[in-house]
Amino acid sequence: MEKKIIYTSNAPEPIGPYSQAVMVGDILYVSGQIAINPENNKVMDETIELETEQVLNNVEAILNAAEMDFSNIVKTSIFLSDMDSFARVNEIYAKRFTHDFPARETVAVRTLPKNVNVEISVVAVKAN
Repeated sequence: MEKKIIYTSNAPEPIGPYSQAVMVGDILYVSGQIAINPENNKVMDETIELETEQVLNNVEAILNAAEMDFSNIVKTSIFLSDMDSFARVNEIYAKRFTHDFPARETVAVRTLPKNVNVEISVVAVKAN
């Protein structure tokens, strides 16, 4: 199968040696996204809700670049700097997923890039 790199200027530039996403066949692997606003390269971390919204906007931009949307997501991984934020993150997350929910794990980690509070990566499958 062919590996295709997915890139969009509507999501943050990678901050390391990785791609925003990689498509292999019908499967899209989206790298972990943090709350960097691609328009000004600033971290949007005023509240955990705004931070989560920006993360999901970044995920959506990458999905759109691969001609997909949230309905194509089959797996999400959520990384939190503090599990006490879980309910607030979940509330924002639930606005993007309303049925046929993807598989998911949520874990607390010691630190995240740029000292953000939430990072989300996804796997999506293009429907035939």
